[in-house]
Amino acid sequence: MNKDSSTYQELYRDFKWEIPTHYNIGYDASEKWAIKTPHNPAIIEVFPDGNLKETSYFEFDCLVNRGANYLSKMGAKKGDRIGILLPQSLECAISHIVAFKLGAISVPLFLLFGPDALSYRILNAGIQILITDNAGASKLRKMTDSAQRNLQIYTVDGADPKLRTNDLCFFDLKEPIYFKCVNTRADDPATITYTSGTTGPPKGALHAHRVLLGHLPGFEMFLNLFSKYKKQKDNLLWTPADWAWMGGLYNILFPGLHHGIPVLAHRFEKFSGEKTFELMSNHKITGSFLPPTALKLLRAFAPGSSPTDLYLKSVGSGGEPLGTELVEWGQKVLGVTINEFYGQTECNLVLSSCKAIMEPRPGIAGPPVPGHFVKVINADGRECPLGKEGLIAIKVGPPQMFLRYWENAEATKEKFVGDWMLTGDRGVMERDLWIRFIARDDDVITSSGYRIGPVPIEDCLMGHPSVSMAAVVGKPDKARTEIVKAFIVLKPGWNPSTDLKVELQVHVKKRLSAHEYPREIEILESLPVTNTGKILRRKLRDMN
Repeated sequence: MNKDSSTYQELYRDFKWEIPTHYNIGYDASEKWAIKTPHNPAIIEVFPDGNLKETSYFEFDCLVNRGANYLSKMGAKKGDRIGILLPQSLECAISHIVAFKLGAISVPLFLLFGPDALSYRILNAGIQILITDNAGASKLRKMTDSAQRNLQIYTVDGADPKLRTNDLCFFDLKEPIYFKCVNTRADDPATITYTSGTTGPPKGALHAHRVLLGHLPGFEMFLNLFSKYKKQKDNLLWTPADWAWMGGLYNILFPGLHHGIPVLAHRFEKFSGEKTFELMSNHKITGSFLPPTALKLLRAFAPGSSPTDLYLKSVGSGGEPLGTELVEWGQKVLGVTINEFYGQTECNLVLSSCKAIMEPRPGIAGPPVPGHFVKVINADGRECPLGKEGLIAIKVGPPQMFLRYWENAEATKEKFVGDWMLTGDRGVMERDLWIRFIARDDDVITSSGYRIGPVPIEDCLMGHPSVSMAAVVGKPDKARTEIVKAFIVLKPGWNPSTDLKVELQVHVKKRLSAHEYPREIEILESLPVTNTGKILRRKLRDMN
């Protein structure tokens, strides 16, 4: 973006995409800086006991290259899907960059996924190489035989014969510290990130290497024109968002590494307002992506003032509207105006406010990020008049727009109307191109910052011997936005009880994911359905 522009209108008018023919995220986020600024920190890892490990860009790239050489020797090649099941950590960042440098396709996997959720993604993506730790390997060995059959598991904390894993401790590898990065094109596949299953099983959004370049304008916007202060000393980025999601990887980690700025890695076992304030203060975090649920928990802990000194220059948030109260709290307690943004797995960071050049409008994500055309259209693809509700859609073209859904041509086709990609959200175009989010156009549940589809949970519940029918919806909740609520019809011979409800909750936690289990279960004699037998979730939502 033109750094001399002083208004949003100038930034938007003057913006031009400059996407090279050949581009590799691994080179851009690692090797480039190992050459330019080898001694600068890349990843600063904070362990649970408070100890730090700082890894320079040169050290980072050496570890990456050793890993790439080792996996290449073991048969990994361009186009292979490499699953990564790790927490926020140095090893997680290394694993993704290894995949990119190999020309392989990284597939981030969420730590809270259970064996069923992991099995589905591994089989669907055709993953044969998976990098994890021994805790993750233990979970993987509980998957179906079909998911494990062709799977090579590499553990970063040493091999475990009982778990049949291969050692991939990056620090112990004896491989060369130089690796010739595969000369990928910007349009070559780089990563598959799975969406929530809304109207069916989760879909793998396939992105090209250019996905990182496409995120940079939005990154600039929600971090208050980051490039204007990135050369100042002591910049440090962090997000509590898991590095298995687009928000953690492409809102903070990879854009930070692209700019040669250190990124702090730390995963809370359970999010804590007190510990978050301490972390941001002790390590002088300057820029952060804080999901709305994290902000609400921080506000609950510190409603009136910060308990400690903060060094924040900018904070961005997205996933749901914040509202005036939360934005005003951010100004008072965090010392910054929280910039709201909007996007999704298939095409992220397309709307954003930016306090540096515009006044916020709480509850509205903002106008289109430079380089993006975002409109509100009707079902025929025609633009709606200002103030009229319609479908939020993104014009085909931005580099971070997904290539296609993996092995799902039909769903890919349904995602587009003419030259527009449908987001599945409804909204209203207001003055100055600002778009107000109204509601989802499908049944996705937004809970604690996660977008959760009902179908996988329903399928999991149906796998319990007591369940005849199941339907899942979101129930409004002040702290989490929504909670997952399940409506159950029992098979003959089973009686409703508190113990059975707890058993069903544990069943989903263990088989699917700990963040998707139904916090409430209501047992009904029958579920409302259409004439064709489709469950009417809308009626169930009305019962909440």
